[in-house]
Amino acid sequence: MGRFREYQSFFTICILVLILIVAVAIVSAFWPKYEERFFELGLLGEGKRAEDYYPNNDPNIGISTSVPWYIYVHNHMGSNQSISIRVKILNSTLPGPDTSKRAPSSVPAFFEIRQDLDIDETRLLPFFWHISEATWLGDSIVITQLVVNNVTLGVNASAVSGYFFRLVFELWIYDEASGTFGFTWKSREESYCAWNQMWFNATLT
Repeated sequence: MGRFREYQSFFTICILVLILIVAVAIVSAFWPKYEERFFELGLLGEGKRAEDYYPNNDPNIGISTSVPWYIYVHNHMGSNQSISIRVKILNSTLPGPDTSKRAPSSVPAFFEIRQDLDIDETRLLPFFWHISEATWLGDSIVITQLVVNNVTLGVNASAVSGYFFRLVFELWIYDEASGTFGFTWKSREESYCAWNQMWFNATLT
């Protein structure tokens, strides 16, 4: 009888170990893997899709023409992250971000959105904007004021005939060690960055 109980206990332990092994295998199969750590940054149009970026599909934006966009951002870094999305207005000649050098544009940001993202969290951030003030200066249109999410912001951007303005969206990541935001993140000892842009023309008629 004692020997039977020993066998019974041993058999029970084996069953429990087997169940544990199977459970670990199942969890490992479905648990998010973070060999590659990255962020996703994108821009969506009025219907929260990658289309319909301009009213009536016309990139010629007049004064007070409302343009509703959504900034898409996803955290696949394997930990909670604090980010800053910095928005800049450029023309075709001003330097944009340089992916190969992992360098942001040298143009100052006129608007910033800060967010705290949980692991694997995706956010859609409204970016509703319109030109509220612009003028001709010689052969160029100068935009001096934008309204973003009902906030009036002073800017200073010019383009010949109003053609080829662009709004640039840069992703900056908070680094706890330095206590500052940086334009890059690390994955497998490599540095990466994320940014996006959308072109438009400004009209005064």
